[in-house]
Amino acid sequence: MEERPDQSRPCSRRDFLRATLAATAAGWIVPRSHLSAGAAERPRLKLGFDNFAVRAMGWKAPQLLDYAAKLKVDSLFISDLDAFESHDSPYLRELRARARDLGIELYLGTWSICPSSRVFRDRWGTAEEHLALGIRMARDLGSPVLRVVLGTLEDRRTPGGIEARMADTVRVLQSCRSRALDAGIRIAVENHAGDMQARELADLVEAAGTDYVGVNFDSGNACWTLEDPLRSFEVLGRHTVCTSLRDAMVWESEKGAKVQWTAMGEGCLDLKTFFERFAQTCPEVPVHIETISGFAREFPYLEADFWDAYPKARASDFAAFLALAKRGRPLPTRRFARPDEEQAYQREELERSLRYCREVLGMGRRS
Repeated sequence: MEERPDQSRPCSRRDFLRATLAATAAGWIVPRSHLSAGAAERPRLKLGFDNFAVRAMGWKAPQLLDYAAKLKVDSLFISDLDAFESHDSPYLRELRARARDLGIELYLGTWSICPSSRVFRDRWGTAEEHLALGIRMARDLGSPVLRVVLGTLEDRRTPGGIEARMADTVRVLQSCRSRALDAGIRIAVENHAGDMQARELADLVEAAGTDYVGVNFDSGNACWTLEDPLRSFEVLGRHTVCTSLRDAMVWESEKGAKVQWTAMGEGCLDLKTFFERFAQTCPEVPVHIETISGFAREFPYLEADFWDAYPKARASDFAAFLALAKRGRPLPTRRFARPDEEQAYQREELERSLRYCREVLGMGRRS
């Protein structure tokens, strides 16, 4: 029988400390039921969300902080500069203080810094000026990283292919190396919208310099590069400093395969194994949920010219993707008649995903 303190006497300082530590551990430690056989108990992964998950709301940073506090998440990833009413340092430092008071870590992201990408825009100046702005904003916000992207899968078919776009991105990154190091900011390059396969992104990070460049890992985007996200993470995990994560359903189609992103626990990814590896590799990196659901994209790999964009793809990586497609099934798509329907759908998808992460996968450090 478990020995209990005598409740008839005043609580001693030792008893108080013991009870406090036990209560803290209960919220921070993953129960053994959520771990594979033989795995040691470890701190829960930090849980948060990427604001793109609720993009239809059109919320600015203060409203996103309110929502994050309501959801009791550990971290908020604001992944676009348009979410800020001002880019001035005083405004950003006020947000930083407010987030600190709420117990929420802030992470910052922005868009393409590859000047030759089809999606690059000069709204924030040149690629170098854009990157410098993001680094300064990350410093003011207290974000340890600045997420950036190269482009999309269409860049694989531009002159010189994805390797030429990677070289351009590396040059921009290196132009801001000292600025990032002085600010203490890691630049996190995302595997974004099918632009780079895992080995290509690892090459980019290592060419730019691992002392200031890392990876924002996106599990859904790994499927858009014909990869199993678990296999992709095995390559990129050691570089991962930030995340944008969701589940996905993959199934065979007439021309190849289709990918449809889903809420967590509603696709065919092996999330339990994925997050066990995640916890072993980068246990202090937050899990940011970025649900983008309701549509499917086809990858017609049975067509003759499809592979022109993937001259260095590995058969073993593609075989793992095919295994996903074998166990997936088609899902219905969604259309919205009114903006409020889309808003409600996005909030539901995110909140359902956070519940799954907490209740099934044992994530989150806040009660």
